[in-house]
Amino acid sequence: RPPRRVTAAMAARGPERVSVLLPTYNERDNLPLVVWLLARTLGDSGIDFEIIIIDDGSPDGTQEVAQQLEKIYGSDKILLRPRAKKLGLGTAYIHGMKYATGNFIVIMDADLSHHPKFIPEFIRKQKEGNFDIVSGTRYKGNGGVYGWDLKRKLISAHLFVLNNSDTPVFFRSRGANFLTQVLLRPGASDLTGSFRLYRKEVLQKLMEKCVSKGYVFQMEMIVRARQLGFTVGEVPISFVDRVYGESKLGGNEIVSFLKGLLTLFATT
Repeated sequence: RPPRRVTAAMAARGPERVSVLLPTYNERDNLPLVVWLLARTLGDSGIDFEIIIIDDGSPDGTQEVAQQLEKIYGSDKILLRPRAKKLGLGTAYIHGMKYATGNFIVIMDADLSHHPKFIPEFIRKQKEGNFDIVSGTRYKGNGGVYGWDLKRKLISAHLFVLNNSDTPVFFRSRGANFLTQVLLRPGASDLTGSFRLYRKEVLQKLMEKCVSKGYVFQMEMIVRARQLGFTVGEVPISFVDRVYGESKLGGNEIVSFLKGLLTLFATT
């Protein structure tokens, strides 16, 4: 269907149609579950939606699963828009937005770490404050993190020191997030989270400004939003480590995250 023209008055009332962008890579086992949860939650809430799956050439058969889901739910609800290989999270969002017909866009992980039950809360929050962005936060209210292994805590903390025995001593996520708050003053409590609701036109503008890759990308999105004067609301969420498959975080992300943090501090 062709994109609908969204007026300022329509946007102020809140989402009329939500496009959920799901970048995937080797999510064959998780994809049917997250799609089912999305369809049930959004459908039961009376939310008009579409789910756009951007698969980066997964060798595990994720695309074949997505094709079956298209047949089950219908191509008006599930759209598979694959790419030949892994090209980065930011470019996945740009690719998915080409096909999005919603005036609001939800970005989230496909590994079941983000529960779709929070999306109606995002929408309510957006309507309350007419926000440009609503971000899920693990660090306010009853938000939290459950099931993280040491590697993920390290990436989230994005700081580490070594003691005399060369055993890593890790700051808690809250402490490292506090350091980031001091350096960047972004006006949001959770910079690295990837579960958010955006006005479509706002997400497009931010994508034009952001230059980071990897896991610093989400942080830059919020920092650039502050620079451009966009408003950000927050909803406490529970983040649960993936049920199936392996984390795609690598040790190199620690170094790149620190570099990204310092770059943003120096340039914003």
